[in-house]
Amino acid sequence: MALPKNMRLKGHRTFNYIHKNSKIYKGNLMTFRVARSNPEILSSHNFRNSSNNLRVAIAISKKVSKKAVDRNKIRRILNDWLLKNIQLINNHKPYWLLVNLKCGDYSNENKIFLKEFQNLMFKSDLIK
Repeated sequence: MALPKNMRLKGHRTFNYIHKNSKIYKGNLMTFRVARSNPEILSSHNFRNSSNNLRVAIAISKKVSKKAVDRNKIRRILNDWLLKNIQLINNHKPYWLLVNLKCGDYSNENKIFLKEFQNLMFKSDLIK
């Protein structure tokens, strides 16, 4: 299941803003870029009502896996974790998050990178 439309980030201006104004949290398998939300950037995408939502973009390079099927599987695993732990609890902050996965073998390490994802979510203070 994919993230709802009101939780996804889109547009090059959004990503430029995140790269310029973010705080970086590094892990062994991924990096987080966290920036305070800026709803004016998303006004062209008709997202005016949801400035208090956490928005997420998950970027997985071809260096992680050449197969799009594998990259999409990793993306779905992270999206499922977010849906279970953010949407239901509703204890998130109004920030934008860009997740970049580093090079590595993710084929049999679901628990390892999910644990690191969870640790970085707590470390970045996006959830309590």
